[in-house]
Amino acid sequence: MNPTTTPTPTDDRARCADPAPSGGGFAGAVGAEWAKLWSVRTPYVCLLVGVLLTGVFTYYYGAIARINDKPVQPLGNAPISSVILGQFVVIVLSMAMVTGEYATGSIRTSLQWVPVRHRMQLAKAVVAAAVAFAAGTLFAVLGMAVAWAPFRGHAAFDPGKAASQTLAMGLYCALIAVLTVGTAFALRAAAGTLSAVFALVSALPGICTGLGGSFLLAVNDHLPQTAGGHFMLADGDAPYSPGTAILIVLAWTAAAHLTGRFVLRRRDG
Repeated sequence: MNPTTTPTPTDDRARCADPAPSGGGFAGAVGAEWAKLWSVRTPYVCLLVGVLLTGVFTYYYGAIARINDKPVQPLGNAPISSVILGQFVVIVLSMAMVTGEYATGSIRTSLQWVPVRHRMQLAKAVVAAAVAFAAGTLFAVLGMAVAWAPFRGHAAFDPGKAASQTLAMGLYCALIAVLTVGTAFALRAAAGTLSAVFALVSALPGICTGLGGSFLLAVNDHLPQTAGGHFMLADGDAPYSPGTAILIVLAWTAAAHLTGRFVLRRRDG
C-alpha cells in the first residue's frame, strides 16, 4: 500500500495561488472582449449594413449634387454626410457588446473573469473604438469611391483633404462607440440605450434646427453629431475651430463613459 501524505499549508497555498497568466490584466481583458465580439453574427451584420448604407447614400448624394448643379466640393463630403445614418451601425454594434451580456446573464461571467469593474468597461470601450475607427475609415474610402462617378465634376479630390476627412470620420465613429458603451452600462437595456443615444445624436439636433432660435441653434452646435460634423467637414462654417469641435464630442464621450462606470461600480461593485 502506498503511504498517503498529508498536504501541508504551504502546499494548499501553492495550489490555490493564481498563476500569472501571460494573457491576464488589461491586455487579457481586451483580448477576451475582442474574441467575444467576433464570436457572434452582430458585428458582421452591422458592418455589412454599414457598407450598403454608405454605398447607396453616397451615390445618391453625388447624383443630387450634380442634378442641382451644386458648387464643387471636397469628395469626402459625401461619406461624411452618410454618417448621419452610418453611425447607427456603430451604435448598435457597440451597444450589443454590453446589453447582449446583460440580456443573457453572461455579464456575471465577465465580471468574474475581470473583477475590476472599470477594467472590463474600458476593455469593451477600447475594442468598440478600434472596430468603429476601422469601420469609419472604411466607410469614408468606400463612400468617396462610389460618389466620384455620380458627382461628374461637382467634386474635387485632394489627397491631403481626403486623408484628413477619412481619419476624422474614423475618429468620430470611435468616440460615438465609446459614448454608446458608457450609455449601455448606465442603462443596461438595449431599448433604453438605443433610445437615449438616438435622442442625443439625432433627435435633439433635428428638434433644435427645426424650431430654430438663437438659443436652440447654440445648443445644437454643442451636441455631439453637430460638433462631429463640423470636425469632419472642417469647412470653416462652424462657430468654432475643428479642435474645439472634437473636444465637444470628447466631452460627451467622457461624460457617458464616467456615468456608465459610476453605475457599474454602484450596482455590481
